[in-house]
Amino acid sequence: MTAPGIERSCFWLSRRAAWPAVPFEGFGEADVAIVGAGLTGLWTALSLKDLAPDAEVVIVEQEIAAYGASGRNAGMLSETVDHGHGLAIQHFGEAEARRLARLGESNIQEMTAYLRERKIDCDYEPTGRLVAALTEGQLVEARRSVSTARHLGLDGHRYLTAAEIRAQVRSPLYLGGVEVRGGGILDPVKLVDGLRREAERLGVRVHEHSRVESVHRDGAGVELRTSRGRLRAPRVVLATSAYTHRILPSVAYRFIPLYDYILVSDPLTPAHREAIAWRGRQGVTDGRSFFNYYRLTDDDRILWGTSEAAYYRGNRVDPSCDHSEPHYAALRASFRRHFPALAGLEFPYAWGGAICSTTRLTPFFGRALNGRVVYGLGYTGHGLGTTRIAGRILAHLALNRPSDLLDLAMVRKKPFPYPPEPFRSWAVEAVTEALRRVDQGKRPSAMLRLLDRLGIGFSS
Repeated sequence: MTAPGIERSCFWLSRRAAWPAVPFEGFGEADVAIVGAGLTGLWTALSLKDLAPDAEVVIVEQEIAAYGASGRNAGMLSETVDHGHGLAIQHFGEAEARRLARLGESNIQEMTAYLRERKIDCDYEPTGRLVAALTEGQLVEARRSVSTARHLGLDGHRYLTAAEIRAQVRSPLYLGGVEVRGGGILDPVKLVDGLRREAERLGVRVHEHSRVESVHRDGAGVELRTSRGRLRAPRVVLATSAYTHRILPSVAYRFIPLYDYILVSDPLTPAHREAIAWRGRQGVTDGRSFFNYYRLTDDDRILWGTSEAAYYRGNRVDPSCDHSEPHYAALRASFRRHFPALAGLEFPYAWGGAICSTTRLTPFFGRALNGRVVYGLGYTGHGLGTTRIAGRILAHLALNRPSDLLDLAMVRKKPFPYPPEPFRSWAVEAVTEALRRVDQGKRPSAMLRLLDRLGIGFSS
């Protein structure tokens, strides 16, 4: 039996109303051309219009807007830019980690204010989030994370006892955890569509089904060739996330494309809701290396995902990776362990999507073709909020405008590279197996301890 296409299997995309697609055809020019109509591309376009209202901005997208990670994620909006405040200190130092923490909080405030002002309805709920500890070691880490957040000047983190967290979400596995104020949950496809409408209102042109086949210099600018036309611009922004190495192979050693997999259930009955509480509707993750992440949708379904992502040899990113029955089976089993009272719940939606992970688990930015092309990628599961920051950074880079954001270490410094194939696949397999053993309660191996000292990660 053939698995359904992503537009039917992904819950968010399946609910979307039809949007007329206008492929790019013929010859055209722009002041800035953007490749990718996901969150990074749209936030970049909006930032460009803020900085230069008269600029001609054109977006070309190989499939449909939100086809990639922007439309396939869990819709959990986090206040963090990095993968954890402790990691930010390790990678960038305390002063920079403090700056990133403030930036993350202010970004959520500014973003949600923008959505209100522009009347962009994406079912946003400011629920905050929970991090559930499932072992004694994770309890220690929970306390440490609260202490680190407070040390960086954040007051929105609170340690929870077993009784306190089970009063929020009722699972027999919870031993305690952390409550985080800030952020919430939303429909990511509705967010993309709302940003697109605003961008088009400001004059941005969006062309779907316009796959870029080549990017090359053209005098003082760049020419993008699609299957049906040519687009020329002095500056090009690659907002293509895990697909970027297809256009710019030189960045392939800076990240690995990883596939996360997600299920969405049937709507919960009142009896289901009573069994698990969850009245605060927070997004939840657990404290393992390969954690489950989950949330309620606007119609009371449970979205259930896993960060034990799959790497496909050779940096493969294509529809053949969109489904994984072993991952779906593991997700159903993990759900039953967390919520045995809901063991009979069915999950009619199942899909995967590629994200890109760097060794420091934070985004990176760069230039190519003598500065004519700029790019940013590597959100590692925190893209809903961070793409807005990335859009501001990329807009300033494309226009050569000064900004304090360009002084961020994650903009100035590249992450440590991953090895090439076949060593890349071997390394991912070895680290994955070592992390599984840690999640089973075993001590970190010598390899993991070394990678930890170097600040290198393989998580999604």
